[in-house]
Amino acid sequence: MTGYYDFILGLIPLSLIGVTAVLSVVGFSITSAVPLAAAIPVGLIGHALFVNSPVDDTQSPTETVDSTSSSASFDPAD
Repeated sequence: MTGYYDFILGLIPLSLIGVTAVLSVVGFSITSAVPLAAAIPVGLIGHALFVNSPVDDTQSPTETVDSTSSSASFDPAD
């Protein structure tokens, strides 16, 4: 199942290459088309990081794990 971040990762190179190609066809030189086109992937990355940020689920676990009651014990005499 593709999610939001999968689309962002796909759109980063597509937008950089596509907008650079469009700007170069319109008449911009490559040296000016690449930095202008790079504003779109930077905006996508900024949106993915700051507006729709990936956060962990902060709910507390329903069952706590006791570290002293493990099923496998270490015996240094073995």
